[in-house]
Amino acid sequence: MATIARPASAREHLEARSGRRVVLMLGVAAAAGSLALTGVHRGLDGFELGVVLEFLVGCSFLVSGLIAWSRRENRLGPLMVLIGFTWFLRPLDTVDASAVFTGAIWLKDSWFLLLALFLLSLPYGRLTSWLDAVTMGVLLVVALPLELAWLLFLETGAPGNALLVWPNADVADKIDWLQRTLVFIGSVMLAATLWKRWFDATPPLRRILIPALVGGAAVLLSTATTMLAKFTVPPLALRWVELCAFIAVPVAVLIGMLRARLARSAVGDLFVALRANPPPKELRDALARALDDPSLELAFWLPEYGTYSDLEGRPVRLPGEGGERAATRVDRAGSPVGALIHDRSLREEPELLEAVTAAAGIALENARLQAELQARLEELRGSRARIVEAGQKERQRLERDLHDGAQQRLVALSLELSLLGEQVADDPEARARLERARGEVAASLAELRELAHGIHPAVVSGHGLDVALEQLAARSPVPVKLRVETQGRLPERLEVAAFYLVSESLTNVGKYAGASAASVAITRTDRQLVVEIVDDGVGGADTERGSGLRGLADRVEALGGRLRVWSPPGGGTRVRAELPCA
Repeated sequence: MATIARPASAREHLEARSGRRVVLMLGVAAAAGSLALTGVHRGLDGFELGVVLEFLVGCSFLVSGLIAWSRRENRLGPLMVLIGFTWFLRPLDTVDASAVFTGAIWLKDSWFLLLALFLLSLPYGRLTSWLDAVTMGVLLVVALPLELAWLLFLETGAPGNALLVWPNADVADKIDWLQRTLVFIGSVMLAATLWKRWFDATPPLRRILIPALVGGAAVLLSTATTMLAKFTVPPLALRWVELCAFIAVPVAVLIGMLRARLARSAVGDLFVALRANPPPKELRDALARALDDPSLELAFWLPEYGTYSDLEGRPVRLPGEGGERAATRVDRAGSPVGALIHDRSLREEPELLEAVTAAAGIALENARLQAELQARLEELRGSRARIVEAGQKERQRLERDLHDGAQQRLVALSLELSLLGEQVADDPEARARLERARGEVAASLAELRELAHGIHPAVVSGHGLDVALEQLAARSPVPVKLRVETQGRLPERLEVAAFYLVSESLTNVGKYAGASAASVAITRTDRQLVVEIVDDGVGGADTERGSGLRGLADRVEALGGRLRVWSPPGGGTRVRAELPCA
């Protein structure tokens, strides 16, 4: 069952807010330091468009990260803040200190590594597949061991490389080529993974993955610029486009959060729709529109049964953590009334979920009562079906006991009387008394067979519905036109139900209808068995009086079918049953 997150206390909120304020002040200090270093290195005339765009990259990640941090419970907000900090540390390569200069060179690659981690972690704050791990592994090799190996051989100008051990331009160049190649491979894997994830995503998840889509394009553009820089100086316009693409990633995150806020404000339309107290299905549709999640399902809490059910009253198991589906519980007065089963990505829009569940509380309570009624009806149908099945098995047992017990003994008695009659052949009076006794035994045996046949038609089980109905039609007091098209045997419960329906109807025809003829038609389609009995009698049959038709209706409905009777006065009677047989 899905877990319900514990609401954060006021103290925890205050501590988190204080922590973010400290981070904001540090971020402002880092941004100011970055501007100061750039101004010292380039002078006031050096603040051209490219420098401004570079500054905006860091600011956009820092600001978007802080906002996301305040609205989300995963690691993406802090990761964006860390990306912004790392970006602002890049101008340290202008500091006239060997260790700081070397660290700044390393930071330029680590920034790209953090960006890749952020994009692959969308939207849940962690890597979700082995391909993500492989892609990060390739980029990690470039940023750590290969970067260290490159710096061991790289000879630079002042202030110098603090990690230089064996100056060798040729080896450094080969390592650089290897790094660029691996970065290209990793970038292609990254972009392909992000775009495929977006195309495969559900509509709610696609909205959240838009920054990943933009980030994939930015990464490919940056890699192309890096590869081009090995051969020539890239045009400034290409560098500007690359920086704008990086800025677009956190901007897309902000737009997504703004869209969620606007969606929350539009929940008023949901309130209007819920004022009409819609039935459960329309309630589900209204909530699905409010969350923009067509796959939304409703589950209603049934306290008497201790479980959730769907719109039809069937039990529902809420999805667990870690899957593509998630559950959000809806409470009323501190008690659960239901749950929304939705796309997992909606967990990244908690304000929207909170607003929708608050609006749905009353309507969901009403729908829950309807679902509880459906559950009771479902239980009643199951009980009726079990009662009919148990009765049928008991009838079958009684019929078998009568056939194997009392009938056999009467047959044996009849044979014994026949043998006794041969011994008293010379005594007319004794012979006559024995013949009368044999007649009584024969009548009792016939009545017993008829009783056993009424309890359970063994001929149905042994020879099928076709043969049983032929015998029934032959014994009918009126001529019967019989048509049976079942394409083979049916489940015994259906055959027995159809037999009793025809038997009871023909009995009524003989006793009450005053008919001259009747017809019986049984046809089978892909989904149902149709049994229809028609006579040309006086009509006027009352289905409410007497137990015959009412009992048949109970049997038919217990099997999930429907029984209808048309009997206008003077117009004959038509009985039609439809039994599911799919």
